[in-house]
Amino acid sequence: MSLVRLKIKGISYSQTQNGAYALILNEEEGDRKLPIVIGAFEAQSIAIALEKEIKPPRPLTHDLFKNFADRFKIVIKQVIIHKLVDGVFYSSIICERDNDEEIIDARTSDAIALALRFNAPIFTYKTILDKAGIFLKFSSKEKEEDEDDSIMVDEILQEGEAVELESGSDTHGYRQMSLQELHKELDNAVASEDYEKAAKLRDEISKRK
Repeated sequence: MSLVRLKIKGISYSQTQNGAYALILNEEEGDRKLPIVIGAFEAQSIAIALEKEIKPPRPLTHDLFKNFADRFKIVIKQVIIHKLVDGVFYSSIICERDNDEEIIDARTSDAIALALRFNAPIFTYKTILDKAGIFLKFSSKEKEEDEDDSIMVDEILQEGEAVELESGSDTHGYRQMSLQELHKELDNAVASEDYEKAAKLRDEISKRK
């Protein structure tokens, strides 16, 4: 079967359900997007890996795994989203140590959080993209694109995709804050290890740039 390389477009959150996020993957040589509903913890771990400016004072679970793997010279070569059953994506992590290759089963959100930390490519099979990939026509305005993503998350949730969710803080209040206030709140969130809040603050700061 043919593999298609994916890149991370970003993480979008639901405007109607707190703690609901969608990881948006985009085929590297095409316009189809693969949305995957994930929980708040996984969303913040992926967001921290994407946002280099957020540096947790203590390693998160995926950072700990990376440190452990580095110590024992284990490298993640690639991640493959290899199966889709009843709305649930299944992934494999392809690891290598001393020229020996191992395949490890993993949740897709965990696999992608680790792939980011190892700079490993992410793939899926063409058949999965044909089945679950969608086309989104975005406006040239970034704000409208973000709104389209949020609408998409709500539509996915309405279709009944299951995911364990945690309650999240309301992000709408951040829009009324100045950049200086946002940066101060970001520093406080990182210091208190509230990485979900930190990811949302970084998202709002990025929109202003």
